[in-house]
Amino acid sequence: MKELLRTNDPTIIAFATALLSGEGIQSFTMDANMSVLEGSIGIMPRRLMVREADWFIASSVMRDNDIHVSE
Repeated sequence: MKELLRTNDPTIIAFATALLSGEGIQSFTMDANMSVLEGSIGIMPRRLMVREADWFIASSVMRDNDIHVSE
């Protein structure tokens, strides 16, 4: 698994997941349950992970939709 993006905005994670799903790329959101520890104030960024083999195509999909990807 390789990190595709990291954000505090849950709408970006949802949008990115939908875009990837439309391309047939599976993704996994890490740190989604950290809100329990932080008190639901949204300071802990969530990470969207994809298979390393899918990273190049997934990053292209994100860039085409103006979503910043992790390098």
